[in-house]
Amino acid sequence: MSEEITKRRTRTADEAYAALARLCARAEKSSGDARRLMRTWGVPETEREGVLQRLLRERFIDDSRYAAAFVRDKIALSGWGPYKIRTALAAKGVAREIIDEALNECDRTKMDNRLDTMLRRKLGSLRGGTAYERRAKLMRYGLSLGYDYSAVADRVEDMIKEEND
Repeated sequence: MSEEITKRRTRTADEAYAALARLCARAEKSSGDARRLMRTWGVPETEREGVLQRLLRERFIDDSRYAAAFVRDKIALSGWGPYKIRTALAAKGVAREIIDEALNECDRTKMDNRLDTMLRRKLGSLRGGTAYERRAKLMRYGLSLGYDYSAVADRVEDMIKEEND
């Protein structure tokens, strides 16, 4: 039996522009997202940068706007900390300066409160074990969310003390 291999139809630069404009009108996309999509769509490499520049010029794509929205959403909805957010944005192709700017503009109080909420939720789900084991689990959890070691350690110590009182 012969297997048929279906080849994807590649998109032209104009088709890629139209598709990306529609996507960007529905949800924020980064320039890295656009590059990745054009590569998977088979847009000729020589035309990709022109499509991207047009999207940037017409403000369909704005990495600063994308980073600000990403930071807000990840803090509020996922409870992520600055390290995890920074890593995710870098993986999406956002420039370091833009990431720094977006993180500097975020509300640190909101981020601290979110860490506290996430750690208290985790503490409530822990069953048994010694105070040392609970402390270790909370530390690992807080660090896995992308928060600073000292911030997590301070909150965890406070929670363990409260629990023991």
